[in-house]
Amino acid sequence: MIFKTFKKIFLIGLTLFIIACSENNQTNQNEAKQEYTEGVDFITLEQEIADSKNTLIKVFSYDCIFCYKYDIEILPKVLVEIPNITFVPYHLSTKAEFGNEASELFATLVIQDENNKITNLFSEDSTFKKAKSALYKAYHEDKERWHNNKSEYNRDKEAFLNTALTAINLPKDEYNKLKQDKKVQDLLKKWDKAYDIASIQGGVPTFVVNGKYIILLQNIKSEQQMIDLIKWLSSK
Repeated sequence: MIFKTFKKIFLIGLTLFIIACSENNQTNQNEAKQEYTEGVDFITLEQEIADSKNTLIKVFSYDCIFCYKYDIEILPKVLVEIPNITFVPYHLSTKAEFGNEASELFATLVIQDENNKITNLFSEDSTFKKAKSALYKAYHEDKERWHNNKSEYNRDKEAFLNTALTAINLPKDEYNKLKQDKKVQDLLKKWDKAYDIASIQGGVPTFVVNGKYIILLQNIKSEQQMIDLIKWLSSK
């Protein structure tokens, strides 16, 4: 009799606990929905980027110090926490001195990684990652600017490309063939949107979730906040 009474009390208590948890979870969900505001935490693009479901697009430039810092210090940690999201780079060709050369190079290496079944562009196996890291280091740490008084406009394009190609052991002749691939040219056409996207927030880096929502970075105070916002936007 005592056991049955205790069992009944336990079941009633458990039921009340489950109801309370459910109500608390609903409250938390509602609070989470209210936590993010259009125009404060994110902006909705007027024209959605096609074929971008479950992606995090990053518009960047190799000469942008904040792009560099995000790649080194923040993005690898963020992406681990959102494994269902695919990282997609868009290099901005109009900002840096060697912007066009960098975009062509990066697009070529993204396609090469894709052809080699490398889906994680932060992987040590990624040629895109290795070349990007080499250019980041040269520009931001070594203060290299690839200038040569003997070249037109004091720009040494060959030296710039050589910094990246040496890092991935890719001969120049082979690179020149790879960059002619139609998939590379198609990707560069997609990247033409990078300028318009970056202009909305006023610069780079610019992050776009699901090809639709631009994260307003000025209001991001921590890695966890960025992770939570990406998760929330990706579920919209």
